[in-house]
Amino acid sequence: MTPKDRIDKLRAELHQHNYNYYVLNTPEISDKVFDDLMRKLQDMEEQYPEYKDESSPTMRVGSDLNKNFTQVTHRYPMLSLANTYSEQEVIDFYDRARKALNEDFEICCELKYDGTSISLIYENGRLTRAVTRGDGEKGDDVTDNVKTIRSIPLILHGNNYPASFEIRGEILMPWKVFEKLNKEKESREEPLFANPRNAASGTLKLQNSAIVASRKLDAYLYYLLGENLPCNGHYENLQEAAKWGFKVPPTMRKCQTLSEVFEYIKFWDIERKNLPVATDGIVLKVNNLIQQRNLGFTAKSPRWAIAYKFQAERALTRLDKVTYQVGRTGTVTPVANLEPVQLSGTVVKRASLHNADIIEGLDLHIGDMVYVEKGGEIIPKITGVDFSARSFMLGEKVKFVTVCPECYSKLIRYEGEAAHYCPNETACPPQIKGKIEHFISRRAMNIDGLGPETVDLFFKIGLIKNTADLYALKTDDIKGLDRMGEKSATNIIKGIENSKEVPFDRVIFALGIRFVGETVAKKLSKSFANIDELRNADYERLIQIDEIGGRIAQSILAYFSNESNQILVERLKDAGLQFSRSEEDLNSYTNKLAGLSIVISGVFMHHSRDEYKELIEKNGGKNVGSISSKTSFILAGDNMGPAKLEKAQKLGVRVVTEEEFLSMIS
Repeated sequence: MTPKDRIDKLRAELHQHNYNYYVLNTPEISDKVFDDLMRKLQDMEEQYPEYKDESSPTMRVGSDLNKNFTQVTHRYPMLSLANTYSEQEVIDFYDRARKALNEDFEICCELKYDGTSISLIYENGRLTRAVTRGDGEKGDDVTDNVKTIRSIPLILHGNNYPASFEIRGEILMPWKVFEKLNKEKESREEPLFANPRNAASGTLKLQNSAIVASRKLDAYLYYLLGENLPCNGHYENLQEAAKWGFKVPPTMRKCQTLSEVFEYIKFWDIERKNLPVATDGIVLKVNNLIQQRNLGFTAKSPRWAIAYKFQAERALTRLDKVTYQVGRTGTVTPVANLEPVQLSGTVVKRASLHNADIIEGLDLHIGDMVYVEKGGEIIPKITGVDFSARSFMLGEKVKFVTVCPECYSKLIRYEGEAAHYCPNETACPPQIKGKIEHFISRRAMNIDGLGPETVDLFFKIGLIKNTADLYALKTDDIKGLDRMGEKSATNIIKGIENSKEVPFDRVIFALGIRFVGETVAKKLSKSFANIDELRNADYERLIQIDEIGGRIAQSILAYFSNESNQILVERLKDAGLQFSRSEEDLNSYTNKLAGLSIVISGVFMHHSRDEYKELIEKNGGKNVGSISSKTSFILAGDNMGPAKLEKAQKLGVRVVTEEEFLSMIS
């Protein structure tokens, strides 16, 4: 047997033993025998470096060489799921799917694991890339770190898998590993990890893969994507993936009825506490892939899936005082300062009180014993008061402040809104700093080297008073400041210069217009060729844009009518930011549907509803939700509702098939 044959044989044996131990949980050899085989392979690979293989079991040991992470664009965006906390919302989700599909469907129920999301790319049976969720569109390449996770196969079993595919899942730190790690950190007097999710996320982003390997992370895979999947069912595809060597949760179940769904939820709400890893809910998915495609997506999440979150853990503690925070849009948020209490694996000292109505409804007094929960097991909030614990020593009643705690401007409250605002947006320090921090953030201008601490420093010493001031900074202005060497200063100036290439939609988002998030910013960038068109648009023009209602339109008008904002935008334009759509983007739009109002109804074969909405917009048309005499035509798929068809016939509105529509815009 040649050296290469012996190496290949050892690799195959170790891959199989690794799978038996970490995926099947049925080891066939002792740890010592496994370690002996691994050392033998390492020795042979050192002796014969010409047979190096990136998929060798020895790659799981990791390396102590530091590597920076590169950003990778996801082929399929990694969207988040809509959350629900009640059985009625589960019923509503089920009824919406049934109404939209107008046919029978199955629901696949899965546990929602509380870790950090990962996307794994396989080419010809080998792991080639692992990417974090990031912002949903781009993530960090963490392939070297993921290779150290022994439950993730480097080479697949069998040969009936697609040549190229993606599988997604959750990387987790088991409870036992988490507790041991925190004990070690405690003995070294280091800060503890708050929970296993934070520990897993932090570990995955370490630049030393040898340390990652020592942390013994685990992974559960739950979503298969690609062009040539073996089955038309989500559940069935994952059962096939399990045969290829993936650790697919054995807790998945296909349900035919709502009662079966609720049985699953009820069982795991209790039984999950016996699992080796953290969970925080149940994920419900329409199982059939064609039905998923027809249901489509909202701007942020799929319509064919929902996350049911388990009821939050509750603790009782004392309210010591209430303070107030001012956000970048001027929102004033009351914060309860509490006697520290343990809750869902973390120590809670502060909790949001949201707004004045919440405070009044709770009838809060300083010194009250209050019930604290984690909303979605993430953000602590006060949900009630133990009135039986009140005594004669009770402090004063909590009343919402009337002036800004930072600049002392009189607060305002808009009709129909719960929040109070500080109107002094151009001179209130937290608002100014908040706008700058938002502007430089990763999802906005993504300026490397700048963070909240640096912004705070620059603001305090008067270097910057708004976002436009960033583009006037020079290396000599900042080098020599606290913890700011010439290299750091050069990197910041370079990051500011590079931000001038950020596309139009992210520049709109970076401006920090109230109610204009990433999705709305993208809608605006597709509807206006440049910033001048946007700021000159009137109310009627704005509300014609899909997903933009009166509140958002009024906020945009208010922003551009402010003289300080007008000056700011002009300065940013002069600095060279991308305040118009690129030529390539402009060329992808046509006027084939200009002036037409189109209603979409039914289920489709070639594209999802969301894709058809985008095609209508790209060709100059307008999406409308209901049929009227002003409707130009209905784009109708299968199972169009009889009521809509009857109304269309009554009003004389034309019904266009999927094929006819595609021909119109071809």
